[in-house]
Amino acid sequence: MPKSATRANGKKSVSCPVESTIAAIGGCWKVLIIHHLMQRTQRFGELSRLLGGISARTLTRQLRELEDDGLISRKVHEQIPPKVEYSLTPLGQELQPVLQAMHTWGEKLEQQRCNVPMAKPTDI
Repeated sequence: MPKSATRANGKKSVSCPVESTIAAIGGCWKVLIIHHLMQRTQRFGELSRLLGGISARTLTRQLRELEDDGLISRKVHEQIPPKVEYSLTPLGQELQPVLQAMHTWGEKLEQQRCNVPMAKPTDI
């Protein structure tokens, strides 16, 4: 695997497809945003309520990054008050099996954690 280079701004550039994927969907909120958009088209306020705990600034930034990466589309309806809807692009829809695989793996991890006995304080 080739070594990754550093960009002029000091950030590491992506050097493999896995890193590209993580760069596009990584972070606390992006996968959850994509998950909710897989259900249906959502408005900003709906996403905010579904995600609970995300600030408007963070949600805006995450949506812009997902749009810049071509994973979601933003449709503005010219009306008063303005109405903006977000939906997955065909590229974003291709993430469904990836997220399903992550879900399945997460279930296995949770099951394993539940079955592993906790260390006793005297064992430490």
